[in-house]
Amino acid sequence: MTTALSPVDPDSYRALMASHPGGVAVVTTDDGLTPYGFACTAWCGVSLDPPLLLVCASNTGSTLPVLAERGWFAVNLLHGAGRRAADAFAHRDAGRFSAVPWERSPATGLPLLPEDARVAAECRVHRLDRAGDHTVIIGEIFRAEPLPGADRAPLLYGMRTYATWPEA
Repeated sequence: MTTALSPVDPDSYRALMASHPGGVAVVTTDDGLTPYGFACTAWCGVSLDPPLLLVCASNTGSTLPVLAERGWFAVNLLHGAGRRAADAFAHRDAGRFSAVPWERSPATGLPLLPEDARVAAECRVHRLDRAGDHTVIIGEIFRAEPLPGADRAPLLYGMRTYATWPEA
C-alpha cells in the first residue's frame, strides 16, 4: 500500500543538501571575450570510458547559456585556500573574475583559476538535461591538469560552512 506523498518543501530540501559536505568547484567558460563562471558542489564523475563528469547549473544564471553556446567548460576543483574564489563565484555579481587571479588555458582558452584550484578539468559538452530549476551538464574530459595548488587539501562545503579536507 502506498501513501500519498508530496515533495519536500524548499527549506527541507536545503537542510538535506547542506547536511553532507561536498567538494567545491568553480565552473568556467567564456564567449570568446568575457569569462563566465559559478561555484558549485553539485558535480561528480559519471563514466570512465568515455571520461565524463557532470555539473549542475542554475537555469537563471548567466553562465549556462554561454556554456551551452560555446560547448566547452572547465571545472576548477578548489583547494582549502581557495575560499576567496568560492565566495566570489557563489554570488551573481558581475565582478567575479576581478576578485581572483585567472588565466586562459593554453589548450582550450577556457578561464582557469591557478591560484585557487588544485586541478582543472577541461570538458566538451556531451549532453545537457534540464532538471527542474537546474540543468545537468555532462562533459567529456579532454584535459585534466594539476595546478600549482595540487598538493593542497580540497575545499569542502557542508552544514552551511567551508572546511578543508583534514591532512592525513
